[in-house]
Amino acid sequence: MTTISAKTILRSRHAQRPDKILSTLLLRYPRPIHAELMTHRQLSRNAASSRAIPVAKLIQDVMDDPYVPLHWGKNQKGMQANEELTGSDRETAEYIWLSAMEDAVGRAKAINSLSAHKQIVNRLLEPFAHITVLVSATEWSNFRALREHKDAEPHIQILAQEIGKELDREDNIQTLEPGSWHLPFVTGEDATELVTSRIMPDALEDAIKLSVSRCASTSYKTVDGFDMTLEKAIELHDKLVGAAPLHASPAEHVAQADSWEMGAYGSPWTRSDQHGNFVGFRQYRKMLPNECL
Repeated sequence: MTTISAKTILRSRHAQRPDKILSTLLLRYPRPIHAELMTHRQLSRNAASSRAIPVAKLIQDVMDDPYVPLHWGKNQKGMQANEELTGSDRETAEYIWLSAMEDAVGRAKAINSLSAHKQIVNRLLEPFAHITVLVSATEWSNFRALREHKDAEPHIQILAQEIGKELDREDNIQTLEPGSWHLPFVTGEDATELVTSRIMPDALEDAIKLSVSRCASTSYKTVDGFDMTLEKAIELHDKLVGAAPLHASPAEHVAQADSWEMGAYGSPWTRSDQHGNFVGFRQYRKMLPNECL
């Protein structure tokens, strides 16, 4: 019980600036610590929403893998709880916690039977649920310094350590020349199919749409579990970026390697105005009109 994990989806090193690596990771961690991750503005992120997940699916996830605290700190002054509950006190605390989870599941089922919308019912389950989050960034130093620290909340400290393991690897990085694209969730098979079935630059445009839509779902599948085909991806992409205002956050994970030369914005990068919270990579989001409305 209690899953905390980080998995590399795609990592891209800038050919002209090898110190700049854009990393897209898929995270799973307890829902209660999500607010702490959201404070880090250098991270682009998309999370599986409680408003979108079917009630039955979230109930099953909670029952199969409930969040149960891994660290049972004793009450004391301040934000850190260095000493933990032990023995029968810890066993009793875990029993009460799981009883509360079972009660929440029962009450969620009861409200669901009244045909209440999942955006209401699922709130009861959140204290015991995990969340899946896609994050992309080139700048991780502040996150790691704060969250790997011994004084960090124990569960986000574990998450930061798992993220650190992926970021410290050198065997999972591709190198991108300026103009090349970082496309999470687009496989080699996807690229081959697009190139052979479409005329360039249509193939690249469709690959970008496929990546954006899969990032929006944090998966190769739709929220309902169906394969994210190109047709579904184009429909979802156009719905996201065609909305007013745009739902543009999934477009942040898709990026193009910028050129390392003096640009028009007082920066050594050609289009630093389109980097957003990245360095060295132009976010697809920043290429969309009215992306900040």
